[in-house]
Amino acid sequence: MSDIDTRFTQAIDDVKQLSERPGDLTLLRLYALYKQATAGDAPDDRPGGLDIVGRYKHDAWAALKGVAPDTAKQDYIDLVAQLQNDAQS
Repeated sequence: MSDIDTRFTQAIDDVKQLSERPGDLTLLRLYALYKQATAGDAPDDRPGGLDIVGRYKHDAWAALKGVAPDTAKQDYIDLVAQLQNDAQS
């Protein structure tokens, strides 16, 4: 496993241990970065109008179209580190 993969896996575990739940926009960002890192670009099929949460999640993920998986992993790692630092302040 590469260094970035190891740090990404650790960040996934770390985010579950945060003392405070991140806000909804931060959670969407974490979701989108995770999906881009693990699954690549979002599919073109957007959830229906009644699935509001699904549409927000899809839109956040689709906004990262073309971002390389390793870049998404590093952004996820950086965001989790920032959340940890904010929690300690």
